[in-house]
Amino acid sequence: MSKFKSIDSYIPKKEYELLPFKFDHFDDKRCIITNMVGEYLLLNNNDLYSLINKKISSDSSIFSSLRSKHFIRYEGENSPLELLALKYRTRLSKLVNFTNLHVFVVTLRCDHSCPYCQVSRQSEDKNQFDMTYEMADKALDFVFKSPNPAIKIEFQGGEPLLNFPMVQYIVEQAEFRNKSENRNLQFVIATTLSLLTDEILEFCRDHSVMLSSSLDGPQDLHNANRPRPSKNSHQLFEDGLNKARAVLGYDRVSALMTTTDKSLSRVRDIIDEYVRLGFNSVFLRALSPYGFAIKTKRYMMYDVDRWLKFFKEGLDYIIFLNKSGIPFVEVYSALILKKMLTSDDPGFVDLMNPAGAGIAAIVFNYDGYVYASDESRMLAEMGDFKFRLGNILTQSYEDIIFSDQLLDALEDSFTLSVPMCSDCAFEPYCGAEPVFHYAVYKDMVGRKPESAFCKKNMSIYKHLITLMENDEETKSIFLRWATQC
Repeated sequence: MSKFKSIDSYIPKKEYELLPFKFDHFDDKRCIITNMVGEYLLLNNNDLYSLINKKISSDSSIFSSLRSKHFIRYEGENSPLELLALKYRTRLSKLVNFTNLHVFVVTLRCDHSCPYCQVSRQSEDKNQFDMTYEMADKALDFVFKSPNPAIKIEFQGGEPLLNFPMVQYIVEQAEFRNKSENRNLQFVIATTLSLLTDEILEFCRDHSVMLSSSLDGPQDLHNANRPRPSKNSHQLFEDGLNKARAVLGYDRVSALMTTTDKSLSRVRDIIDEYVRLGFNSVFLRALSPYGFAIKTKRYMMYDVDRWLKFFKEGLDYIIFLNKSGIPFVEVYSALILKKMLTSDDPGFVDLMNPAGAGIAAIVFNYDGYVYASDESRMLAEMGDFKFRLGNILTQSYEDIIFSDQLLDALEDSFTLSVPMCSDCAFEPYCGAEPVFHYAVYKDMVGRKPESAFCKKNMSIYKHLITLMENDEETKSIFLRWATQC
């Protein structure tokens, strides 16, 4: 008996079958097709017609690309299905671990008066807006009920350094509890660095606490966006940055910027300031429609088109820097590229499916109330409690996690069943963002044709793909970003 099948068994059949994919117009001549794991191809319109009608020749390069990216398979071929399933499981693997990021709002007091602030800040002397020790203990009970083997605790405000004794208490108590829990425990303080002292830095060093700060650009822009009575917020940031790097290490301090109307014409200045201060990345964030940002009309002073122009100019400049030998990353692009070019999902809340609210992050406010996300807390500060999940002083972990407020948001943000998301070619890269759409439309699904969230992201997806298609060096840079993110 022969050990091998006849040669005819290894000759593929001419007929191919279509695997699930979505398509959309990409430009005047081409369309884009994507599958459930984010693989994509650009085809001209005639090729799409031929693909659907099974007229693509098996000898063509298009056929090979379609087959290697799991858009087609030969009849009876199982490996494409198995590979699709494996990649899909990989993309969703973070969901099983549930909540990683736990945000503690230890105070609403702040020494800055930023006009776009997304929370209701309070003056430095109003300590009734501080978290109590009872609330901290209840929140820690909640944290360690999460099944996630990696726990990140982030301290926010206001300015959390104005209630630093509470930060110390939570860190020490979490470390004590973790002796028996054995989680991968991390701590981050979101701070302007303006109130740093030697004592604070020594504590952060001894307990491996990282600092996440705010840098909006050069001195004049930063001071305008983040005013203090002494008009020296940028100088305090730079002094604090240097001190923190000297004590904690160069990579233990990060920075985040917010784009205001004053920023829109100065993207190169902003990037140059990040480079000057030794950062290797920037997140070109848009302003969100929450809190003081929308109350003071800052959100309405620039539209999506103006922000996209800002973003694309900044991205072009960052690509130029990389080609000039200066490694530098635009973080939002890198998060998207990871979803486009790998089988992994970075778990970025705004681009999760279902939404990352409660799943990826949860917020413990100073007053004991729990929110599905930081944006949910900001919405509550505007008087809308749609995404308030409960109170840690009176309700259990189970009561809060299984609350209708959270389950409804997750159900309505599952993009595979959301109208217009479910058949969108860019759905594998996106999220539904129920809090954003509720803030704008009072509806968690929103009106997608009018959605600034959709317009912004779809434009970015197309832009990133166009840049990769037009230049191999740029594609190599993007591949590096995707694997580093």
